[in-house]
Amino acid sequence: MPRMKAAGNERLTIGVGASHSVCGLFDRPAAARAVLVLAHGAGAGMQHPSMQAAAMGLAERGIATLRYQFPYMERKSRRPDPPALCHETVRAAVAAAARLAPDLPLVAGGRSFGGRMTSQAQALSPLAGVRGLVFLAFPLHPAGRSGTDRAAHLQEIGIPMLFIQGSRDELADLSLLRPVIERLGSRGTLHVLEDADHSFHVPARGGRKDSQVREDALDAVCSWLERLEGAQPS
Repeated sequence: MPRMKAAGNERLTIGVGASHSVCGLFDRPAAARAVLVLAHGAGAGMQHPSMQAAAMGLAERGIATLRYQFPYMERKSRRPDPPALCHETVRAAVAAAARLAPDLPLVAGGRSFGGRMTSQAQALSPLAGVRGLVFLAFPLHPAGRSGTDRAAHLQEIGIPMLFIQGSRDELADLSLLRPVIERLGSRGTLHVLEDADHSFHVPARGGRKDSQVREDALDAVCSWLERLEGAQPS
């Protein structure tokens, strides 16, 4: 797959309601063909190495990204904001991406917690202009407490969804996640990263490196986006 040179990122401030604002980073490569609004996980912000690597890798594949913080991360707090504020932040970031790249197809999602907050927001009221959702390690349940309650809202979502999951993810038992995605029908796509955990780390004995797993994950995003774009009416 041909790679593009990643562009430098543009820093911005995103207003969230009347009393909050958060930082964002917009990366748009030359000849970008889509933009992904990318939320961070619960314990690491938008500048975490995994988020930076994802943005750079997607830029090389012609995908622009808008990364952003949730308010609690801006405050350097370990306790996530209430869901309503997280949902409002997702909506503000999506609106910002639409303003920054009005010519590009718009998708949204994120790592773990960020992806789940995005899907909850979409289930409550569709995110304006968003054509699909991307989940990098959807957190189906807490570690050691298997269940599917966190996935109930997915049935309310009417747009395509891509789930990229490690086969050793302690927050998403594949024997539970597969039926959840099957029930979504054509809206749900699962891409499994063999031997990867929730952070997409793989054990050295398996013969693969974390960087190879990351490339696998980003290639899967790119392929899914190509199919999504092809399915859109002209």
